[in-house]
Amino acid sequence: MDNNSPIGIFDSGVGGLTVLKEIFRVLPNEATIYLGDTARVPYGIRSPDTVTRYSFENTEFLVKKSIKLLVIACNTASSISLEAIKNHFSIPVIGVIEPGAKAALGSTKTNRIGIIGTEGTIKSNSYINSINAIRNKGTVAVKIKDHGTKYLDRYFKIEADGMVIFTKACPLFVSLAEEGWTTNDVARLTVKHYLSGLKKENIDTLVLGCTHYPLLKESIAEVMGDDVSLIDSATETVKEIKKMLSVLKLESKSDKIQRQFYVTDSPERFLLIGERFLGQKIEHIEKIAVGI
Repeated sequence: MDNNSPIGIFDSGVGGLTVLKEIFRVLPNEATIYLGDTARVPYGIRSPDTVTRYSFENTEFLVKKSIKLLVIACNTASSISLEAIKNHFSIPVIGVIEPGAKAALGSTKTNRIGIIGTEGTIKSNSYINSINAIRNKGTVAVKIKDHGTKYLDRYFKIEADGMVIFTKACPLFVSLAEEGWTTNDVARLTVKHYLSGLKKENIDTLVLGCTHYPLLKESIAEVMGDDVSLIDSATETVKEIKKMLSVLKLESKSDKIQRQFYVTDSPERFLLIGERFLGQKIEHIEKIAVGI
């Protein structure tokens, strides 16, 4: 491992490409290896044990590629397996939860924050735990506020020492992002349905707690209004990557940039969606097996 070694990034599918796109923009001299575990997507509905196993297998593959830093570009994997990965492997590791939590705390003026993500991320309370750790607060009581009998209307309200946080699972946002339906009538109606409850709670900050969700930012902003700041965890994560590379003196100075892509299933679909996410051609992609 040296300065010109690549940054390794893994996600359950294509969502982590929003992090990769930001790496390309902010750190253009850095070589990257992206692994999309497309054979086992989505992680959001898996058990914690399964997500941890998948995360270890993905990390082992990337470590064998002599990466200098690992980015877990998946909110579900970050919320469940980040600490175990850090404790087991000797390379620097960054997830997407803490950067988003820090940014939310820096943004809010009213201490009323909303967090949206997959079912796995929301159930884990990972953003709540991260926010409390940053504020050095203890555990919090979780109250479920249930509007009607429909699952999609349910969200969680968490109160602790003057901070009020609302969390909401929005699983259909992933499908909309991958279909490219981000600003049409279907997207706007889906966003309105999911977020109408949070809008009524007068939050001033909303964390997009899934790497797919920034693609729906325009529709989300339209529904939430100008008074709500949207926190893009991909943007915040790359700020942390840049800072860590600087502290460790691992910035690349090379002008020979390698950008490699690996998937565990269906390269054709990944190319179709991935090039739309990145806004550029994917030159090298290979199907591989992990955990075998």
